[in-house]
Amino acid sequence: MAYKINEECISCGACEPECPNNAISEGETIYVIDPDKCTECVGSHESSRCVEVCPVDACVPDPEHEESREQLLEKWKSLHPGETPTVT
Repeated sequence: MAYKINEECISCGACEPECPNNAISEGETIYVIDPDKCTECVGSHESSRCVEVCPVDACVPDPEHEESREQLLEKWKSLHPGETPTVT
């Protein structure tokens, strides 16, 4: 499933440059994750980078966007045409 950023976000910006899919952007008051671009870092990293770097644990699974690992990998492939995933 995609991740989302909850109200605990302190808008530090640590997560944005870590996202390999450019799914994170600055919202009106907190950062936001585009669920159409979030692959939980499947295809790029062993674990979700935003979760690892967030100092306040504001990056959490979004139950409204549940996807299997296979679906996340397919999404990654569509976002990175012609590239080979480094992590499957």
